[in-house]
Amino acid sequence: MITTSDIFSISSGKQFEKIALKVFRYQYDNNGVYRQFCQHLKVEKQQVKSLLQIPFLPIQFFKSHEVVTRDHPIQTTFTSSGTTGMTTSNHFVSDLSLYESSYLQAFSQFYGNIEDYVVLALLPSYLEREGSSLIYMVNDLIERTNNPDSGFYLHNYEELISKLTALDQSGQNVILIGVTYALLDLIEMQKFQLHHTIIMETGGMKGKRKELIREELHEMLCDGFGVASIHSEYGMTKLSQAFMSLV
Repeated sequence: MITTSDIFSISSGKQFEKIALKVFRYQYDNNGVYRQFCQHLKVEKQQVKSLLQIPFLPIQFFKSHEVVTRDHPIQTTFTSSGTTGMTTSNHFVSDLSLYESSYLQAFSQFYGNIEDYVVLALLPSYLEREGSSLIYMVNDLIERTNNPDSGFYLHNYEELISKLTALDQSGQNVILIGVTYALLDLIEMQKFQLHHTIIMETGGMKGKRKELIREELHEMLCDGFGVASIHSEYGMTKLSQAFMSLV
């Protein structure tokens, strides 16, 4: 049996591989879709001895199958943003506490105490649909700041500009997390010189703008917000969200 403490106490590559193999065997035994996939590949559980031998379920399966383990009650279902007209992926979550522990521990590791920050969220395309794991995470972080200045912004850019400028000038530590195209829209309206604010882009033009390579994007955002670096939060519905890249 794999416990939460097993996962969050991993401190070496060897430990990671040991836990990954345990997870593989558990999924093989308890997840019918995954087991059938492995059997189709003619991969038997006892044959898998290393990390590189573990078969990875294609993303398409999260669109076409109900990928669940055993018959645990589903607490919530996260859905991918996708593109208009596309079939979205579903992640059926039976234990939200595991997801919460993941992003809270990651936040603490990289940024410290959440109560030291105001969190401003510019996530229009995510707010306008149901089932976003990103919105779940950010909403929880906003609540944990215990600060009335924290909150979501949709298309009220002028209000956000005023709030962000005032907070930064007061010396308040701020995290502005935004979908890429909305952050670019914001700096087209207003150029900033921020000294106490972390800009965190969460990727994706969502069909609103031309896709850019990361280096070009970060250069534009650094110039527009007047900061030295841009932080990133990238995730997938299939994995839920996590602070996967922070520099």
